[in-house]
Amino acid sequence: MDVNGILQVVKNSQFVFPDKEKEKQTAIGSSKEFERLLQFSHENPIQFWDQVAKELVWYEPWKETLKGELPDFEFFSGGISNPCINLLDRHVDNGVGNRTALIWEGENGDTKFYTYKMLLAEVNRFANVLKSLGVKKGDGVAIFLPNLAEAFIAVLACFRIGAVYNTIFSGYSEKSLKDRLINFEPKVVVTCDATPRRGKVIRLKEKVDHVVPEIPSVNAVLVVNRLGIEVEMKQGRDFWWEELRKQVSIECEPERLEANEPGIVFYTSGTTGKPKGVVHSGIAFVVQNYIYAKYHMDHHEDDVFWCTADIGWLTMHIWGIAGSLANGVTTVVVEGAIDYPSKTRYYEIIEKYRVNKLFTAPTALRMLKSMGEKPLAAFDLSCLEVISLVGEPFDPESWQWTFEVLGKKKICVNNTWGQTETAGCPISGAAWLMPMKPGSAGIQFLGVDVAVVDQEGKQVEPGTLGNLVIRKPFPMLCRTLWKEPERYYQTYFSQVEGCYFASDLALVDEDGYFWVVGRSDDAFNVAGHRLSTMEIESAVLECEGISEAAVVGVPDPIKGEVPLVFVKLSEGYVGSANITKKINQSIIQHIGKIALPKKIIYTDTLPKTVSGKIMRRLLKEIYVKGTVTSDITGLEDTGSVDHIQGVLTNEKLNL
Repeated sequence: MDVNGILQVVKNSQFVFPDKEKEKQTAIGSSKEFERLLQFSHENPIQFWDQVAKELVWYEPWKETLKGELPDFEFFSGGISNPCINLLDRHVDNGVGNRTALIWEGENGDTKFYTYKMLLAEVNRFANVLKSLGVKKGDGVAIFLPNLAEAFIAVLACFRIGAVYNTIFSGYSEKSLKDRLINFEPKVVVTCDATPRRGKVIRLKEKVDHVVPEIPSVNAVLVVNRLGIEVEMKQGRDFWWEELRKQVSIECEPERLEANEPGIVFYTSGTTGKPKGVVHSGIAFVVQNYIYAKYHMDHHEDDVFWCTADIGWLTMHIWGIAGSLANGVTTVVVEGAIDYPSKTRYYEIIEKYRVNKLFTAPTALRMLKSMGEKPLAAFDLSCLEVISLVGEPFDPESWQWTFEVLGKKKICVNNTWGQTETAGCPISGAAWLMPMKPGSAGIQFLGVDVAVVDQEGKQVEPGTLGNLVIRKPFPMLCRTLWKEPERYYQTYFSQVEGCYFASDLALVDEDGYFWVVGRSDDAFNVAGHRLSTMEIESAVLECEGISEAAVVGVPDPIKGEVPLVFVKLSEGYVGSANITKKINQSIIQHIGKIALPKKIIYTDTLPKTVSGKIMRRLLKEIYVKGTVTSDITGLEDTGSVDHIQGVLTNEKLNL
């Protein structure tokens, strides 16, 4: 496999050491103590997870910390608890109920503030509303809402009564909504009249009305009055959230749940076929993200934390709900796009609420970088301490900009790796406790066994590209696929015996740092040379004026496949022969002529999920077929597909 470009990035990487004073202020106090904890967690994972779980509240202790092995396993078997009591009640009982738990800001500037006591009262109210509609432990509740405070309340209420919830991205089409509801079969759907998105009104209740008649399991639709627009309310089925809220008590006894009962079903799209319903244990989800967020973010009780993700993606549940509330911090929730109504909204939110801990996506940071330093100069962002991120590989150049320009060299930048199926980040750094490596996703984190192997499942040597696998279970790893156990085994455990197969390409360097270079299906062969999207994209992004880049392999009659490069330029730059020349020179310098692209396409937008991942398979499909026939449910803006089609037509490529 040709990995010269990747190896060059790894070879050129250098440690960036964190502030020693910040290290002393962490929960564990020193990097040496963290190294000891890390070693203990790897050598004695069962004892480690036993100790972590004991830091939280349980009604009854567990009989076995780990029962079984991959792919069928249980954690804290027989233990009885409830996720909600560890996210809310525990803090109220510990005397900090008046601390701010949640700050919500709408796209139009509306705000709401909830203390832990206030949030607990609202969660209890909505839990009682659900119970009044017949929802009981194990029943399904679908949440089709944008980033509203009510979305968080609904999630926590489901935790409280033991309902299994699924949040569905509010930007999805009616077909995507219908596909998920048919598979999930919820008893109740929670939505709102409409939501603003970049100044437009998205009518969510209308979408629900069109599909719910075909979902026989749905008994009730609960509607948040977000914009006050007129909607049809079907007698006996549709209810206003606020009206039912007034009729119930602020007291609700939590359901006692066994630690392995399902709590979350989250759909993730594949390249083909219907979306997969990934099932997680709610209690294990809270236990592991409690300790991971503590070290990923260096959480302290006086933190103001902002996760920029949408409630429709598991990232928000990992960081904005479980990780933040389990650690008792203040979490900020923002409705709408991070660059609307002003391009500097990102900076405005940080400055306004004095956000000191930020979890975001590489794409968001590259967007800020593309705006230049002038907009940044107007804001006081001295509050920022830690920026963690997940999603696509984070190129070293953008890492350096984040650290040096955005953070003034006074922050910790913690790149991570995780998936919907892992429900968190088993590869990461620990803020202020580990040296940072620009471009790397970090190390094998607490209590996990992650490796890079060849096609036969044998662990490869450092510096060798291979398949990323997980060799032992950990609490928040997915347990099955909703109603599709055989698909679960086939999708994740049929490739390497006894291992979870991540379908990601990665390598481990001499220091034990992982470099995840992209999906294994994003790699392609050029005249017998195996290339990955990441190594070419990294070379492109080193050129001045490049905001974002996406590379796909497209058919070629002689070489089999050749790279096609899509480029979005920074503000003030225009596509030209000079920039094209510099891109090609950079690719030759870092990889070689074998990686020279068939064409460099300049575009104003790229198809992305709301979490910021570029959907490269759509770019390839548009080029090869001239249209898109596969799943586009994860797109933030379906108009980006039309834009790319228009760009390619103008380029007069062979569609």
